[in-house]
Amino acid sequence: MRVTHEVPLAPMTTLGLGGPAAVLFELFDPADFPEFVALADAFPAPPVCLGEGSNVVVSDAGCEGAVLRMSTKGVRMTGRADEERVLVEVQAGHLLGDLVDITVAEGLTGMEMLVGIPGTTGATPVQNVGAYGQETADCLVEVTAWDWELGRVVTLDAAACGLGHRTSVFKHSRRWTLLTLVFALRRSELSAPVTYRTVAAALDVPVGSRVPLDEVTQAVLAVRRSKGMVLGCSGTDDRSVGSVFLSPEVTPAQADGLRARNAPVNRFPDGSTRVSASWLIRQAGFELSTPIVEGVRMSSLHYTLVADEGATAAGFTRAIELVRQEVLRRTGVRLTSELDFL
Repeated sequence: MRVTHEVPLAPMTTLGLGGPAAVLFELFDPADFPEFVALADAFPAPPVCLGEGSNVVVSDAGCEGAVLRMSTKGVRMTGRADEERVLVEVQAGHLLGDLVDITVAEGLTGMEMLVGIPGTTGATPVQNVGAYGQETADCLVEVTAWDWELGRVVTLDAAACGLGHRTSVFKHSRRWTLLTLVFALRRSELSAPVTYRTVAAALDVPVGSRVPLDEVTQAVLAVRRSKGMVLGCSGTDDRSVGSVFLSPEVTPAQADGLRARNAPVNRFPDGSTRVSASWLIRQAGFELSTPIVEGVRMSSLHYTLVADEGATAAGFTRAIELVRQEVLRRTGVRLTSELDFL
């Protein structure tokens, strides 16, 4: 474990914004976690946990309390070669992209659509990370976590994690620090059914088709790159957190009205009916590359916010609020940010 003081957090986030951490703990070896707990107990509040910083806005003033950067690595699989179901145990700091690559190489289906999503595996249940028809809730079995309220390690099954649309019991809570995760995947040479038209079009197959795992990952990556949703792929929109806004839930009456305007309204796995946030932003009059505040604009490829030279965390937060206000005024639908504000 490494302990440093007054460390700039901006370089540890994909937005490149924010002030320093008063104390930064970087955990590489899971065996050092008890030592971290003993040190963190000296602070008045549980620590902020930071993975790869791809879904956060750090305050310009930084963080006064303890910040834990989870950098633990490791993947362990259990299950005989003749068994269809394989349990995959992963350290929370292990990069999600690396995990997806490993599972695809091992011929395991269940996470292939998550290719190209940045961040650590430990962040996946916090946000119930998902894309193109798959989400963490589909394959998560359990997590182990340190419970700062109880002062001990706990094991929570998937039901106890409260996974919903981009949310969980961990979202906006510092009660738990996730340590390990267990996923259940299936042996298969073929992907899950391709349910998104854009991915099916990239593969030139009908919706619902199953294709070799490596082919579907390449197609998903191509679709994500076309939207600037793979870090470092565009050269101009790289200071990004991906999607800033959730696709908002709408009432049956709102859904009927939006469908009449040809809005993409869909049922989601949690049973909710939601409309595309990108469509709403476009309907509110925002165009690609539109400046919002100094240093913050719409992406040139997708209806999300990106940072440029001169951006600040306060400015980025202000830009979020301006977009929300205009979308509400023009469409009657209220957007919610899916980011964590530290």
